[in-house]
Amino acid sequence: MSIISFKPKKVTKKITSRLTPRAFDVIMNRFGLTSDGEKKTLEEIGKKYKITRERVRQLEDAALSFVKKSDVYKGEQAVFDELKALMYKLGSIVAEHELLPYISKDKETQNHINFFLVLSDIFKKHRKDDHFHTRWSIDNEMTEKVHEALRKLYASLNDEDLMSETEMIKKFFDHLGGLSEQYRDEEIARRWLSISKVVVKNPLGEWGKASSPNIRIRGVRDYAFLVMKRHGTPLHFKEVADSIFRVFNKKIHYATCHNELIKDSRFVLVGRGMYALSEWGYKKGIAREVIANILKREGPLNKEEIIKRVNKERYFKKNTILVNLVNQKYFKRNKDGLYTIV
Repeated sequence: MSIISFKPKKVTKKITSRLTPRAFDVIMNRFGLTSDGEKKTLEEIGKKYKITRERVRQLEDAALSFVKKSDVYKGEQAVFDELKALMYKLGSIVAEHELLPYISKDKETQNHINFFLVLSDIFKKHRKDDHFHTRWSIDNEMTEKVHEALRKLYASLNDEDLMSETEMIKKFFDHLGGLSEQYRDEEIARRWLSISKVVVKNPLGEWGKASSPNIRIRGVRDYAFLVMKRHGTPLHFKEVADSIFRVFNKKIHYATCHNELIKDSRFVLVGRGMYALSEWGYKKGIAREVIANILKREGPLNKEEIIKRVNKERYFKKNTILVNLVNQKYFKRNKDGLYTIV
């Protein structure tokens, strides 16, 4: 089912019908309104007519101005009103890479819609910059509100932050403040978020800063971090490599995976070939050292409490902990049956 009721190619044909052949050719090629859908540069068109880039630009501007003043164009205002209503429904400000594919998957049709957006004063184009992608808007007040909320959202995030889409949308709405009910919609929020170049999601659909290694995945370590974070408990390096292949379809040699994990402070070797994430609270060290650090920090503890606390920091088998605990060279039991450091 088509999103729009009109035929873009027919509308273009009507509103450009009174242009001179050369002006018509410039518009068709500049906007990619030909059958191949390819947009030509000013230089390419200039070479064809043996004129300068600036002269081509002047011809383009004059042709657009001529079309906008024509009676044929004025007779097609229902088309632009329909596009305005659609933009309003989508959130009043929409990234170009979201808007055009939403209307049509056909590249040539997208080019015709882009032509209409450029032609009409109803729509305002905001060119891409360091923070935002190219976007179109119909409401200045809402546009500034969304821009400001996206800036505040970015400023509120740390490089390590990684959150679900639901959490990110909630955080975004908090920065938007008072918002009419028609805009308090998750689909609209997703479109607004897609305007940002600096707050994006990774291949697992988790959101954060674009500069974060948790988002822009550059190698084995970043893939490993994501699969381990999703798993939630320590994994053997072979399991990590297998998970990377299963989730991302990236084949990683076991030895390569092991070597990469051991170099990165985000990972802790917690057992024979077993790795955990540092952020889970796991520490480096052999069983005896981990037990000693816990007892120094918390004082005398019973056997079960020691096992419980050790397993929060390292991935040892219960027997490994008990064997170390009965080593009288390092640990002893007091009269209350609690273990202390010798």
